[in-house]
Amino acid sequence: MPIAALTDVEVDYPRGRALGPFSLSIAAGEIVALVGPSGCGKSTALRLLAGLEAPTRGEVARAPGRGETAVVFQAPTLAPWLSARANAALPLELSGMPKTDAAAQADKALARVGLAGAEAARPAQLSGGMAMRVSLARALVTEPKLLLLDEPFAALDEITRRALADDVLKLWADIRPAIIFVTHNVEEAVYMASRVVVMSAGPGRMVGDIAVAGPLPRPAQFRTTEGFRATAEAVSDALAQGMSGGMAA
Repeated sequence: MPIAALTDVEVDYPRGRALGPFSLSIAAGEIVALVGPSGCGKSTALRLLAGLEAPTRGEVARAPGRGETAVVFQAPTLAPWLSARANAALPLELSGMPKTDAAAQADKALARVGLAGAEAARPAQLSGGMAMRVSLARALVTEPKLLLLDEPFAALDEITRRALADDVLKLWADIRPAIIFVTHNVEEAVYMASRVVVMSAGPGRMVGDIAVAGPLPRPAQFRTTEGFRATAEAVSDALAQGMSGGMAA
């Protein structure tokens, strides 16, 4: 059984259709990247899976229960008046966990993302990469079965992006959530995912579903391998066909 699925979903706004018909099924522990041109409905699909929006038509199935699904947005969305520890502990406190227990779990989550020693820092004292790590810790503190990442590295420099990509894959290896990762970056998609789903220009439809061979987390120099380059080219070709209205093989 999939951990999450969209079945023939369509989303209509007053300005017109934003997504669909679109179907996607994600297995437990799978990492799927969504790529497509701006406005194709990638983030809309993620909001459907997060339960933040309902489809106009079609069906959505996702991991049930509080804390089973976590979302990391492009901006860290941290409460500026709270410490890193308090921000990371927030989902646990909202679920009813005692404050001291939530703080202890938050400290473990922050250590897991490389922020041991920064528990008391406020968001204004953190770099962009560190703030995103706090956001990841907050998402992972409940050990979700489904982790949704909406272009979380888009505002970061290339070195930080690559470091965080490796960090996310290491975290995935620890708790094995299913991950759906939205990005505009083809190489980032191929590096992070076991499968890349390519969407057409809006309203988005699937125009490619491309498997990525190789172990996860990625070994050193994975980006230089022939398989990585060939897969990135296949994704780019599917993306170009989708933007022009064609269908990838």
